[in-house]
Amino acid sequence: MWNGINRRKFPRANYKCLISIKKRLTAKTISTHTENIGAGGICVLIKEDLGLFQGVDLELYIEEGKPQIKSGGTVVWVVKKSETRPKGGYLYDTGIEFIDMRPEDREKMAEMVEEILKTSRQGARK
Repeated sequence: MWNGINRRKFPRANYKCLISIKKRLTAKTISTHTENIGAGGICVLIKEDLGLFQGVDLELYIEEGKPQIKSGGTVVWVVKKSETRPKGGYLYDTGIEFIDMRPEDREKMAEMVEEILKTSRQGARK
């Protein structure tokens, strides 16, 4: 089990939103959904290993009808899933740290994560 979750500076919330990931120095863009998000980064499940410390450009579509959040990122961990996909190949659980995110976008992310966590804690108590 990966132990990094206990060392995070920012809490993470399970939240699915559309994200586009562009590996730097290539024209390839990957569209997927986040597994979880935080003010410091995201986790996604994708069909390829981007490589540790790979630079990426991100566009997160947090709320429908609202402008996307753009940020640079760095792949900080990759875990190859042990099971193969039905059509072959593997999936990679990938953690990406936000780099160069505008302070107001980081604040918006932090507030949203806190609200999601608060709502889920209240739901767990019922």
